[in-house]
Amino acid sequence: MHYPTEQSAVPGTDHSFDANVYTRLGVKPFINANLPFTFLSATVVWPEVRRAIDEAAQYMVDVVELQRGVGRRLSEISGAESGMISSGAAGSMALATAACIAGTDPEKIWQLPHTTGLKDQVIMWGGRSIFDSALRLVGGKPVVVNSLDALRHSINDKTAMLCTGYSADPDPVDPPPLAEMVSICKAAGVPVFVDAAGGIPPIDNIRRYARMGVDLYGFSGGKGLRGPQASGLLLGRQDLIEAALANATPVEGAVCRAMKVGKEEIIGCMAALEKWLTIDLDALYREQTERLKTIAAFVESVPGVETKIEVRTGSNRFMQLIVNWDEEAFGLTVDECGQELRAGDPPISVLCGYNPYVTRVREFYPPTSTDGQPVKRESSPLTAFSLSLQPGEAEIVGKRLCEVLMAAFNRNLSH
Repeated sequence: MHYPTEQSAVPGTDHSFDANVYTRLGVKPFINANLPFTFLSATVVWPEVRRAIDEAAQYMVDVVELQRGVGRRLSEISGAESGMISSGAAGSMALATAACIAGTDPEKIWQLPHTTGLKDQVIMWGGRSIFDSALRLVGGKPVVVNSLDALRHSINDKTAMLCTGYSADPDPVDPPPLAEMVSICKAAGVPVFVDAAGGIPPIDNIRRYARMGVDLYGFSGGKGLRGPQASGLLLGRQDLIEAALANATPVEGAVCRAMKVGKEEIIGCMAALEKWLTIDLDALYREQTERLKTIAAFVESVPGVETKIEVRTGSNRFMQLIVNWDEEAFGLTVDECGQELRAGDPPISVLCGYNPYVTRVREFYPPTSTDGQPVKRESSPLTAFSLSLQPGEAEIVGKRLCEVLMAAFNRNLSH
């Protein structure tokens, strides 16, 4: 079914799915009821971010001077010694690695990504990451450890840093033992980097890792922060931030020169962070919940469909709507439902396991068990988020999802 889009979802504006800067290029925008994945162009930035970017674009500044000014403000906000704006969370990972390998030595900076004679081993807690190309492309060599004893025995004169993920859960089931890892690495003089890409909200994570003594840590600017997609935060020790700047744009010959972040992204990301300092998270969650209730009201009219609204655990801690139905009885899987939503007009994206841009699917999501037998995966429920929904879009999502599920129910009933 085609839902009218000639009019903006907000009367009096020009928000239209039929005529915009993307459709003029033959690209169809969609409604994003999904997480702020990069391949989905992240999320909608705060109005304050748009205004800040517009103002930033009207002036010229020295980019390094701007980054140092940002570093002073980030220190005030976070309690870390300094910080900078990167090209994204993966950019922060690359900058952190380059900083720990080459420091501020111009010859070593020029040498990267070749690391002959340099410390280049990066200890990775818990296993390889699907994003570890960010550290490998600047010369880092992953060394996997899965225990504190293994960590102690892996540190040597080639160790440049330790890289780990994080847990945003207040009571995680199996958290990385970060405090112990920091203690071991500090005693050995090895910097610790925490990849907290989706760690905001809660905004207190901006201070959490500084309090724990983490040397460097990074966030995405385009996820929960709702800043420019091509931005991120890198915070930590003053000397390591200076080293990161020495390996970054605009330094000619630096390995991370290609990960350019402009004045607009720098100011936009800072505006997003400043906005978060004013946010009442409980009030934001209530607002997200109300939009999800709108979707749930439509979906629950389909017999056999159940919904639940809760805070997502782990990273990207937003309110989520979980939609469950008996896939076999309906003759409709979660993936098939997601595909039908993407094929609609306007297209709709929900969380359903769809991501066509993963290079190592077989390694990180193997289809068989260790004995070579096919593994039947337990299907995850379809999940919707309201983070990126604009006014009027919750109703469109609810109606369309209801339509897809009701059609499946009726087909099953007729058989």
